[in-house]
Amino acid sequence: MELDFGRPYTGFARREVEAFLHKMELDYDEGVEFTVTLWENDELIGTGSLDGGVLKCIAVDPAHQGEGLTATIVSELRREAFSRGHEHLLLFTKPKNRAMFEDLYFYPIAETADMLLMENVKNGIADFVASLEKPACDGTVGCVVMNCNPFTLGHRYLVETAAKQCDRLHVFVLSADRSEFPAADRRRLVSEGVADLPNVTVQPTGDYLISAATFPAYFLKDKARVDDIRCELDLEIFCKYFAPALGITRRFVGTEPLSPVTAAYNEAMKKYLPPRGIEVTELTRRESGGEPISASRVRALLKQRDFAALEKLVPPTTLAYLKAREA
Repeated sequence: MELDFGRPYTGFARREVEAFLHKMELDYDEGVEFTVTLWENDELIGTGSLDGGVLKCIAVDPAHQGEGLTATIVSELRREAFSRGHEHLLLFTKPKNRAMFEDLYFYPIAETADMLLMENVKNGIADFVASLEKPACDGTVGCVVMNCNPFTLGHRYLVETAAKQCDRLHVFVLSADRSEFPAADRRRLVSEGVADLPNVTVQPTGDYLISAATFPAYFLKDKARVDDIRCELDLEIFCKYFAPALGITRRFVGTEPLSPVTAAYNEAMKKYLPPRGIEVTELTRRESGGEPISASRVRALLKQRDFAALEKLVPPTTLAYLKAREA
């Protein structure tokens, strides 16, 4: 048996991996950064890949299952991930594979009928949620989950309006570094932009509230349901860990006229969360010049260096950051 590995395969090597995965009823995922392959007599018999701290596209030929090849693949992926500074690893798989990956020291986070999310740290998510700020509150606790790429007056309006409707509002800013602006900067801009609201607490999401960029669909046959399945898993994690730990009973979202995917996510929340004891409130988006204020609009104006127009769309703290960044 031969072991090979390297950065994203190209040409013939990639076509070989794609063909093998297809036989295993899997797809090659475009987010792959590093791939491990196992060969016997020039025949591909196993593979696995890495995308940041996410293990994906792991498959072994049925004729060689039970030979410990999955463990070999996962071991190589762990080694590479650790060498890149990723200590916390996630693994998305089918629920039927739970026992196999538990034997390789991965621990379940959340499971739906279609998907199982696991991590390499026992009680990792429980410990993360326990580390979040928990200001004392005897009244209504709400939350908003946002990316803020970057923080706009639209985000500010959503937070300010939601904060008036509850005694404590937790604003979760996505921690994944998959956006134009770094996660640390995005969270700082939110903190600065809501600093005058005394009942607002800005929180990270860690690796747990999943963004579309990190969600793999390579093992889902029904591609039309990818967004629904992603939403279900995300909301299961939110309901199982975040909401009970912080006493959250309300979740606020903004209307979404620009993104059909986000609009569908809002509708899914309205169906999924109330039976779990969480009220969903949809707030009308703030507009400027007859158009909804959006982060994408801000980014487009930033490319044009139109700071006069940006001044109408972002708080002073964000504007100062954008000017300094461009300089």
